[in-house]
Order: sequence, then structure tokens, then C-alpha cells
Amino acid sequence: MHDESDLQSATPERGDASAQPRGIFLKRALLGGASLAGLAAFADSDALGSAGPSAAQDRRIFAFALVLEDLKSAFYAQALEHGALRGELRRFANVASKHERAHAALLRRALGRSARPTPQFRFGRSVREHAAFVTTAARLEDLAVAAYNGQAGNLTKQGLSSALGIVSVEARHAAWIRALADQAPAPRAADPGEGTAEVAAALKRLHLR
Repeated sequence: MHDESDLQSATPERGDASAQPRGIFLKRALLGGASLAGLAAFADSDALGSAGPSAAQDRRIFAFALVLEDLKSAFYAQALEHGALRGELRRFANVASKHERAHAALLRRALGRSARPTPQFRFGRSVREHAAFVTTAARLEDLAVAAYNGQAGNLTKQGLSSALGIVSVEARHAAWIRALADQAPAPRAADPGEGTAEVAAALKRLHLR
């Protein structure tokens, strides 16, 4: 659970980035009007996979995943900077922060020149208050697992190999933070996947302030 080693690199083909998103969550989460790349391109439809897995589709899915990894990396970094975390919770945030940065770096290598720059965020009380941090971190980790699981069947064999190396770690994060939140670390025998529209909607419902 506490292994802090980074992921090995993977290099799917490069290509076009996806479009920019909008939404209530983004209004609260973004700093200085910065925009995220990847969410709105999927928010209205889960048409991914309709033409079968392809390198181009891998890039679209990885662009979506990069948004989540950048968001979580910033979330943990800001929580650590504000200094409200103590003990095992701070250890969790330290480990998860390093892992999320490694995930984002892997996805950027995979996307190459099509990867968007790292956005800037602010999360308000969710990174300043203990209870708000725990609740938000648990939801973000659950969402990350659901997002990767939801796209597994839409990836090529090479893309899936890269994603599996990430989602297994995200699942360990989810179990760890759920245990710290006094929730069942593994509440189900099998984790369902969620489509990109469902993940985007769930992020909006967090209303980070």
C-alpha cells in the first residue's frame, strides 16, 4: 500500500488533443480562468468505441485521463502545502501526489506534442479542512477507478496495457483513503466502470470551493 515507486513509461502514438470543457465544477476549480482540456469533448456522448479501438481513440481517452491526473496531482499538492494534514492522512497525500504526477507524466509521454499544458487549479476548503479533504479525496479516487474501467474496452491492446498499470494503483489509493475515512476499503466484489459523461457530471457535482 505504501510503495512510492513511479510507473514505467509507455509510448502510444501521438495525435490531436481533445476539446476544452466547461461547467460549474470548472468555474470553482480553475485559477485565473485557466481551462482544462479533455472533459467537454466527452460530456455529451459516450460514442467512444463505436468504431472499435484505434490509436486515435487511445489518444482521446488518454487526453481525458490526463485531465483527471492533473486535477488530482494539484489537489494533493495544494493540500500538502496548506499543512492541515497530519499522520497517516498526510502520508497518503504524499504518496498519492507522487503517483498522480507519475501518471500524468506517463500520459504526457504517450500523447507527445498533442498533450495540453498543465492547467492551474484552486480547491478552496477541500484542501484546507480535514473532513472536506477526506471526502473529496475518496470521491476523486473512486471516480478515477471508474473512469479507467469505463474505457478499458475502448482501448487498443497497447493502450490498455498502459492504462492497467495506472488503474491498479488508483484502486489502491481508493482503498487507502476509504479506510482512512472509515469506509469499506473494497465495498464491492467488482468495480463498475463509468462513461466519460458520468465522470464529468460527477466532477461537477463535487462543487469544490
